[in-house]
Amino acid sequence: MKKLALVALAAVAVLPVFAHAQLGNIENIVEAIGRLVELATPIVVGIALLVFFWGLVKFIFASGDGEAKEQGKNLMIGGIIALFVIVSIVGIIRFIGSAVGVDQGGNLPVPGVEN
Repeated sequence: MKKLALVALAAVAVLPVFAHAQLGNIENIVEAIGRLVELATPIVVGIALLVFFWGLVKFIFASGDGEAKEQGKNLMIGGIIALFVIVSIVGIIRFIGSAVGVDQGGNLPVPGVEN
């Protein structure tokens, strides 16, 4: 009986080490996802801007074609909606992070601009 109690006590004493190791793995995964999102955000914003401008070009150069004008208008609307959604999500995340007190690592990364 004493051996079982000793093993149980040793297991309880070592348990925080295992719990901390698991927490460290989860933190690493969350940080990796955060870096991936930080990297993907300006790329997605750029793609949305390209879609908007492509729709603008299609709209301008569709001189008599009503269907091409409609396609251009739909692309512009889709690009604007995508930009609004992306910027809104980033803003909401930053607002919640600042309200909770989470350090978020700086400005929105823009390619070619040094902070």
